[in-house]
Amino acid sequence: MKNYSGEDHINVGVGEDITIQDLTRMVCETVGFKGAIRNDTSKPDGTPARLMSNEKLISLGWQSKIGLREGISDTYRWYLDNINNVRGA
Repeated sequence: MKNYSGEDHINVGVGEDITIQDLTRMVCETVGFKGAIRNDTSKPDGTPARLMSNEKLISLGWQSKIGLREGISDTYRWYLDNINNVRGA
C-alpha cells in the first residue's frame, strides 16, 4: 500500500469465484472439522457466491502470490502457532 493514499476501499483477494458452500468445505477441511454442515433452508438464500473485484489492487501493481486454499491454511497455521498470544491479548 506504499503506492496508495486514496479514501476508497480496496479489495484484497485472488480473483476467484467460490460458492459459500465450497468456502465452508475448504475451511472445514483445513481445520479438520468432521461434523455436518447444515444450511437453514427456511431462510432466504442470499448471495450463493462472492467475488470481489481486485482490479484496483492489480492496477497498483499488486498480484496475489498464493491461492485461497493456501491462504486459509497459512492463516490457520499462524493461529495455532499464536493461540496463546491471541488469548492473552
